[in-house]
Amino acid sequence: MALTVARSPQEWATRFGAAAPQTVVTIGNFDGLHLGHQKILRGLVERARATGALAAAVTFDPHPLKVLRPEEAPPLILTLEQRLAALEAMGLDAALVLRFDLALSRRSPEDFVRQILVDTLRVGAVLVGGNFRFGYRQAGDAKRLAELGREFRFAVEAIPPVVLRGTVVSSTAIRRAVQEGRVSLAGRWLGRPFALSGTIRAGTGQGRLLVVPTLNLDTQQELLPKTGVYVTETRVTGRLYRSATNVGFRPTFDGRRLTIESHLFDFSQDLTDGPMEVHFWTRLRDEKKFANTDALRDQVLRDLSRAREFFRRLESYSRFSAEGVRSSAGRVSGPSDLT
Repeated sequence: MALTVARSPQEWATRFGAAAPQTVVTIGNFDGLHLGHQKILRGLVERARATGALAAAVTFDPHPLKVLRPEEAPPLILTLEQRLAALEAMGLDAALVLRFDLALSRRSPEDFVRQILVDTLRVGAVLVGGNFRFGYRQAGDAKRLAELGREFRFAVEAIPPVVLRGTVVSSTAIRRAVQEGRVSLAGRWLGRPFALSGTIRAGTGQGRLLVVPTLNLDTQQELLPKTGVYVTETRVTGRLYRSATNVGFRPTFDGRRLTIESHLFDFSQDLTDGPMEVHFWTRLRDEKKFANTDALRDQVLRDLSRAREFFRRLESYSRFSAEGVRSSAGRVSGPSDLT
């Protein structure tokens, strides 16, 4: 079932009417939809299905820091549209997208609960992370929400964070990893490779003529990986191709604009437009300026060889994993261990 999206309490009331069903709700920015978010959302959907309620999320646009402290606002992992698509993929029924402005920021925890959760969403239960904060100056937390739940007769469950190898999975940690080029670590925390989506943008043609043919990505996403060369997979024409991707300024050609260009393996189509998505597996090297195009071509060919070797090792891992082969330490190695 498609996700029903309302962008105000009034629109929610219009869409669901006076006989709106009760909801099981979670609240947050959900940037990245990482493993911690997924844990909450799975519990949300399970509880909603068991009680016949709507599984719903309340989220915000723009990010609160862009209004309250713009200089501290982080580059977002996902666009709003991507977040909503991810919520739909997790099985949610509806999302209420609240425009975050100064008026909303000044609502007390009590007003937010009464006006949004109780009066608008007819909430029966709320699931949030253990570090959840809400209301004016973040005065509300999971404990205060539970107190209000008892007052307004809805259940509250605080979900513990996901911890991997001693690190709490968070959007902040993922942003830092991506900006440092540690995309394999970010992928481990996301539960999938970090990806950039957008459209194909026509390039200068220098890559095709002098080095190897590439497709250039034009994306609206804010968070970009550290400049350099990456092992990737690229989706075009409805199919995922293995690839190598350069994120940078093409210094050998005296580039001035950041480009994201992928060479796709076993691909020969000449595309100049259409949707494109790049999945980042691991980083190979820094971007650098070469003395001439011959030196650049030699390095690119070495990069492509290393990328192909990565995927050969990934295939071997997948076969061994399917057969239940474990390391001597008793731990199955994951794709991130291949880097």
